[in-house]
Amino acid sequence: MNKNLQEGLALATELDEILKGKAINCDVVIGTPFIHLASVAAAVNTDVVRVAAQNCADKASGAYTGETSVEMIKSTGAAYVILGHSERREYYNETSAILNDKVALALEAGLTPIYCCGEALDIRESGKQNEYVINQLAETVFKLSEADFKKIVIAYEPIWAIGTGVTASSEQAQDMHEALRAAIAANYSAEVAEETSILYGGSCKASNAPELFGKPDVDGGLIGGASLAAADFVGIIDAF
Repeated sequence: MNKNLQEGLALATELDEILKGKAINCDVVIGTPFIHLASVAAAVNTDVVRVAAQNCADKASGAYTGETSVEMIKSTGAAYVILGHSERREYYNETSAILNDKVALALEAGLTPIYCCGEALDIRESGKQNEYVINQLAETVFKLSEADFKKIVIAYEPIWAIGTGVTASSEQAQDMHEALRAAIAANYSAEVAEETSILYGGSCKASNAPELFGKPDVDGGLIGGASLAAADFVGIIDAF
């Protein structure tokens, strides 16, 4: 929840301008607040800079004042929606059942869910982080058909490393991503696991991105604070 409409539009257009003519080796997606979506999607080249909502309602339409449906999001030109972020789970009590409904609606609308999972510090300190995070997927996206699962992106967030300045080591990130890919293979197939993008989210910035992205199972980043300045975000994009 950063930047008003004018500031957010300026950031998106600055990013779009910087990326013109650059060789880009990854998909670039910016996840804006709801009120920015239509303006940003109209202002950028969505062949280069794709647009995501940060959330969606768990209902298709109706008397749900203040909510934003997947069809509303789709109509803005957005192509992605971030679901299951740790802040949504913690602050707004989003359960696996709610998230299952959101994922189903997003897929039905043709949006690509960026599905978040991750553990708090106490889980990490107990040594049960892999089991915990894999169970988050087992309760939700692992219930999808193979065809639908292949349409989603997974984002691993070590909650203890979000906005704290503490970053999971590249080895810790690789360990979790490797475990998640193995779990995907066990639930679907090795081919599906290999094709699934698993992003790392947790104080990733330009200085540590090359090391993180150099790990074999880290396919990209879910970037927070380091995306609020175009030059910083481009530094991460350039790490590919």
